[in-house]
Amino acid sequence: MNLQTILFFLVIIPVMFFGMLFALILNLFDPTGDRFHTMAAWWGRFAAKLLGITVTVEGEENYNPDKNYLVVSNHAGMADIPLILGAIKLNLRFVAKEELGKVPIFGHALKSGGYVFIKRGQNREALQSMLKAADTLKAGRSIHIFPEGTRSKTGDILPFKRGAFIIAEKAKVPVLPVTIVGSNLITPKKSLKINHGTVRMIISKPIDPDQHAKAEELMKESYRIISGNLEQVNNAA
Repeated sequence: MNLQTILFFLVIIPVMFFGMLFALILNLFDPTGDRFHTMAAWWGRFAAKLLGITVTVEGEENYNPDKNYLVVSNHAGMADIPLILGAIKLNLRFVAKEELGKVPIFGHALKSGGYVFIKRGQNREALQSMLKAADTLKAGRSIHIFPEGTRSKTGDILPFKRGAFIIAEKAKVPVLPVTIVGSNLITPKKSLKINHGTVRMIISKPIDPDQHAKAEELMKESYRIISGNLEQVNNAA
């Protein structure tokens, strides 16, 4: 067990736990979840700095922090969520697996902060979760989702699931593609070890919902952009 892993369990997890307890109270006074997001973004930056993770962001000029987007990215490591929270300057909520919403304290704090928990599959409950996420976008907040649905073991991109883009289709907001490079080396899948290192985030130009109105079109265009960025990075290595 290396130093980063020890710090994660002795510092990062306790800070997150007490932060969630505070969030349960905070969200009673701020049901919008905006202050909760500010706190979560600070935690993301704090975790990255303490664990020796450098985040380089390219393409910040491609989005407006005062607007809202459906943010989609590849998913290569557990560090992706705190790094996105800390690095992307949007009022952001995550779409997460339903199982996380059942975790005591943690799940309730996220729910009250506006995070959306989604049931897997193509049933009515899954569709209702998508519509709830679309309502969050319509209310002026940004939503992030991993359209692969799971983490990649190697850092290579997996096929995107169409359901993620139903959110953008219903809300008619731009899709902001974000390519994450190197996070699979920070937190390897099926390992508790955490490494220090550098993660690149490449923020591409938003996809206009007027030009790509259907979920299928948004999915294909997002995949083309993110997979193209990954291919370009790999070819340059």
